[in-house]
Amino acid sequence: MIIIEKALDAKIDINEVYRYMGCKDATKEVADLVQRCLLEAENIITYKCCYERFAINIEDEIDLGFAKTTSKSLKKNLQGCSEIVLFTATIGIEIDRLIQKYSKVSSSSALTFQAIGGALIEQWCNELCKRFADHLKKEGKFLRPRFSPGYGDLPLDLQKDIFRVLDCSRRIGVSLTDGMLMIPTKSVSAIVGISNIDQRCNLKGCEACDNKNCLYRRG
Repeated sequence: MIIIEKALDAKIDINEVYRYMGCKDATKEVADLVQRCLLEAENIITYKCCYERFAINIEDEIDLGFAKTTSKSLKKNLQGCSEIVLFTATIGIEIDRLIQKYSKVSSSSALTFQAIGGALIEQWCNELCKRFADHLKKEGKFLRPRFSPGYGDLPLDLQKDIFRVLDCSRRIGVSLTDGMLMIPTKSVSAIVGISNIDQRCNLKGCEACDNKNCLYRRG
């Protein structure tokens, strides 16, 4: 079990914040609002991750090393893989508190903090996958795009097994509700295939990739 607690290596992509806000062309008023919210949020974000590496076996069902599943979507994504990285990442509870605080006094600020949180957790996951990929290159191995419970036909119930094996609540302060939602809300759990073949997959995920016919595309 390995735990990472470290700041992002790069500044937040403002365009991603605008995208989460649904703004194609941000006005000066929106840009100023985003900057004000970023200044308030930047010192309270805590980047954490716990992860583990598992050998897997793919037959009629997938043995992930910590649980089994018959998900066809995940099976497609993991074809040719013999291992996975399993991780849970979060940016902490404080952004949730800001969203709750401003939802009572300023819906536009609450929306902005929602967008900042969404952009930051996505950027944190992208950076983690880059770190994993850089490390695995030394072994001559390559990563597939990350795949989370709820994608395609991979059931959300797999979260129970992920949280059990990674001990997320104790290690990084992320808990799971009865409805399989994570708290803090800006948290992600994911399975990342490890392969000996470089498929040139986009580690930012299928949403950011133009190859609609990729064998390993989600769902």
